[in-house]
Amino acid sequence: MSDAARVREDMDGNVLVLTIDYPQRKNAIAPAVRAALEDALERAHADKAVRAIVITGAAGTFCAGGDISSMDVGTALDGRERMRRTHRLVRLMARGAKPIVAAVEGWAAGAGMAVACACDTIVAAEDARFVAGFGKIGLMADMGLPYFLPRRVSVGRARRILFYHEVTGAIEGEQIGLVDYLAPPGKALEVALDKARTLAASAAGPIELTKKILSEGLDEALADEATFQGLLFTTSDFQEGRSAFLEKRTPKFGG
Repeated sequence: MSDAARVREDMDGNVLVLTIDYPQRKNAIAPAVRAALEDALERAHADKAVRAIVITGAAGTFCAGGDISSMDVGTALDGRERMRRTHRLVRLMARGAKPIVAAVEGWAAGAGMAVACACDTIVAAEDARFVAGFGKIGLMADMGLPYFLPRRVSVGRARRILFYHEVTGAIEGEQIGLVDYLAPPGKALEVALDKARTLAASAAGPIELTKKILSEGLDEALADEATFQGLLFTTSDFQEGRSAFLEKRTPKFGG
């Protein structure tokens, strides 16, 4: 992985802090970033010295979404395989042994919102913002967001967020269940570490088994997501949406 895209790993006592650090793309989940997160989480779940995990982003942004420049998919099967690889990260977060706290500053957009919602707890700075936005490039939400979001905010509210690309501020997010704890601007990591230390001091077994119960049905949802998104990758609307994003213009979808 190049110096431009990395995930920093730091221990704070028995809490592992993973920092997405990809400044050129505002911490987008590029393939290299995703692979680094997966590797770090796999090691952490197997390491008895790690009792809880915090995921955050560098330079005041949690994650601006997927790296759209890397979304060059040829066939539906290629798209399905891409999603299968992506879902390894989702499963490590939702079904892994260790509790995970998101520390959100700035934007959590697209895949960044999905990563936050896959965490067990979301701490957000009061000026943080969340948006799905997948439809703007002709795709449906993925990385488990169609599974996690309605479990946080209700199905009706999830439809609003996913269909209308509504931006949700952290204060409103806390009111509707998207955000668990608020922090002053610039203090999300500090508050997230405090919550993670509480989890780290708790009995590990009940947390691990509760995570497994709360994620029942995830595998079926991800299987559908892989099939549906794999098909959408092949559509002319996705090609138009991707081109419009890269060219910084408004897409013209043909349906």
